[in-house]
Amino acid sequence: MTTSTRNTASPYADALGRLPVRRGEMELLGGTTRYWDYGDPEAGVTVVVVHGFRGDHHGLEPVVAQLPQLRMVSPDLPGFGESTPLVGAAHDIEGYSEWLRAFVAGLDVRGTLVLLGHSFGSIVVSGALAARGAGDPPHPASVILVNPIGQPALKGPRGVLTRLAIFYYWLAAVLPERLGFALLRNRVIVRVMSEAMAKTREPGLRAWIHDQHHRYFSAFSDRRVVLEAFRASVSHDVSEYAARIPEPTLLVAAVDDDITPIAAERRLCEVFPDARLVEIAGVGHLIHYEKPVEAAAAIRSFLTTEETV
Repeated sequence: MTTSTRNTASPYADALGRLPVRRGEMELLGGTTRYWDYGDPEAGVTVVVVHGFRGDHHGLEPVVAQLPQLRMVSPDLPGFGESTPLVGAAHDIEGYSEWLRAFVAGLDVRGTLVLLGHSFGSIVVSGALAARGAGDPPHPASVILVNPIGQPALKGPRGVLTRLAIFYYWLAAVLPERLGFALLRNRVIVRVMSEAMAKTREPGLRAWIHDQHHRYFSAFSDRRVVLEAFRASVSHDVSEYAARIPEPTLLVAAVDDDITPIAAERRLCEVFPDARLVEIAGVGHLIHYEKPVEAAAAIRSFLTTEETV
């Protein structure tokens, strides 16, 4: 199997190119968080976007590009992309939850706040909100979870692949540092993962998805960070926290998701005090790459219904 790609032009480049973007950074929990601030800085609604495991802010840009009327702030998770690791806190749900609360506080949002999490980011957002004490911030007007992890990973339709992933990360942990780091960044393994997750049969889009994974899926600071985050990703799911999130919540789920089946997403929707579910057909765990227009439409409709925009 070759890991090269033929046509890697982004199908969403034009929309993203029209969107103003500003870079920023904050010192949080001993590390530097770098973030990208899209859209109108004076917009009445600010959406804080939390990306998935081993990704960075690039992953959700196709969705961001479809929502120019909003201000969307997308940080790289600590230890991933251009953000440095946390100091004195583990890269687990508790650590990332504390970081997210600090990041939102540091933004000092004027107007309406919305929190959005994709995949692993859905667990981080849910964990951060569920851990609040009575009256504690953040106080988002609403919550959006895209491809939410709605049940334990080992229960998914591809539980055997999750077990293989656990073995892969275990092996990366026990090998000497240099070899383990190289295994985690191995291009062939990244390509196998990308092939397994992509559902589209359109050659250009599929090539671009593989290129995105090769560019950004190995952009982590060190072995410790990615191993801690992986353990968190397979040890927790949104269903643990859903009942403690009173804010109106939108779940944008894929009918063909191999990580959380749609039946589990339907059950998850019932756990939230106030949630609605939008199901997108013909896509798996890569809604943000394969169906960003449909995801953005669901988000826009939800925020309009909630009178957020």
